[in-house]
Amino acid sequence: MSLIRLVARPLLASTFALGAVNTLRNAPALEDKAKPVTDVVAPQLQKAVPQLPGDPVTLTRINAGVQLLGALALARGKAPRVSSAVLAASLIPTTIAGHPFWEESDKAAKQQQLLQFTKNASILGGLILAAVDTEGRPGVAWRAQHAGRSAARTARRETTHLRREAKLAAKAVKP
Repeated sequence: MSLIRLVARPLLASTFALGAVNTLRNAPALEDKAKPVTDVVAPQLQKAVPQLPGDPVTLTRINAGVQLLGALALARGKAPRVSSAVLAASLIPTTIAGHPFWEESDKAAKQQQLLQFTKNASILGGLILAAVDTEGRPGVAWRAQHAGRSAARTARRETTHLRREAKLAAKAVKP
């Protein structure tokens, strides 16, 4: 792992760790903010996982737990692409619930919420970059394409070789 990744991953993860701990401690106080989002998201989640509770406090705690685990994994460099993708997915509902600038009527409050929303959007961009970072190694798409080309090249070589062998065998059999 490069020095940049060694420093950048914990820095990117730190906001999630701190936010998740704060959310776990204060989940009931965040119920009113979370409810509009959980009312939309919970039915969709329950289709995939019927055992999942639908109340905003529990869903907020689950999201915080996911963020804390993702942050710890990213900070330690364990499955950084997966943990970045998980954090990115968990950031979207958090941002919508936590910073609804479009609902603010006070100009100063609206500006503050817009700033926080934009910061989260910037963090989302960083997480997306981290999720696709292959650390200089070829990605899965490149490896699959390269393997396909290599297999096609090998098949052409083998076909040419077998045709040559067949011609030689045919000449050897002819009287």
